[in-house]
Amino acid sequence: METTTLGKTGLRISRMGFGGIPIQKVDAKTTRALMERLVQEGVNYIDTARGYTVSEQYLGEALEGLRDRFVLATKSMARTREAMEKDIETSLRNLRTDHIDLYQVHNPSLAELQAVCAPGGALEALLAAKAEGKIRHLGVTAHMASVFEYALSLDWVETIMFPYNLVETQGEALMRRCTEQNVGFICMKPLAGGALEDANLALRFIAQNPDVSVVIPGMYDVREIEQNLAAICDPAPLTQAEKEKIETIRKELGTQFCRRCNYCQPCTAGIQISGIFVLEGYLRRYGLGDWAQQRYASMAKKAGDCVGCGACEARCPYQLPIREMLARCKNEFGA
Repeated sequence: METTTLGKTGLRISRMGFGGIPIQKVDAKTTRALMERLVQEGVNYIDTARGYTVSEQYLGEALEGLRDRFVLATKSMARTREAMEKDIETSLRNLRTDHIDLYQVHNPSLAELQAVCAPGGALEALLAAKAEGKIRHLGVTAHMASVFEYALSLDWVETIMFPYNLVETQGEALMRRCTEQNVGFICMKPLAGGALEDANLALRFIAQNPDVSVVIPGMYDVREIEQNLAAICDPAPLTQAEKEKIETIRKELGTQFCRRCNYCQPCTAGIQISGIFVLEGYLRRYGLGDWAQQRYASMAKKAGDCVGCGACEARCPYQLPIREMLARCKNEFGA
């Protein structure tokens, strides 16, 4: 496993890390097996968050006796000092550790990031915890380029996490600035939230960009670890055929697609928004129309149940026209 230094943190980490979102689907015992396999393979970077329901707790239990083998990162959506103080203590308790290597401000808007830095903002709690040794390093996660760029102007920001994949390359110039400023770049959404089916190609594309410090695919099965490692560790350059395939994927998928982050939820009408968009992908792109139609028919709430309130769009970090997209799905599925 190739290693690198995570920007100005000085932390030596594997170029592939472990994304802790999917372990919500399993349990602490399975998570322990994953951690043991990561140790064997030389993967030492773990990403989780306060918002990932039981992820911190599962990891805390699974890392008993293994904590010193990993660089542990988590994040919080707290914006005030008081709320962040509580989240830091909760993270320490859940993860069963006396320190967290990297604590990140999770997905702020530009206005929220400015509030984090203002008097009484979350940064005060982060800096206090860092002075006490509870936190070693600080970072920001973002979905919008404007937030990414602003974060690069903040001297306390040591790492930035941002989407980067075959179809989302809008951050490349800012990623280059990360390298120039010695800010670690953490690549999230390597499979575009599941929209990219060829994981091997997607991860090889990312691994060949030297501005990526670490990529963190979500994993909840040992086989996924093996498959992802094979891609990340493959030194072969992309072939012409693979480059042509990438261009085809970009044309088919475009930029207006759901990444399944589920920040849009809960829907006031009870619609599983990302689930509907997943089925639309199978209907339109993957030649599984009958299967998609059957699954869609079994859903309790369908695209046609949208009441047009717009609450989902206000929460979407990608500013997707969700109401229009649901209307399209209603027409495509006929309900």
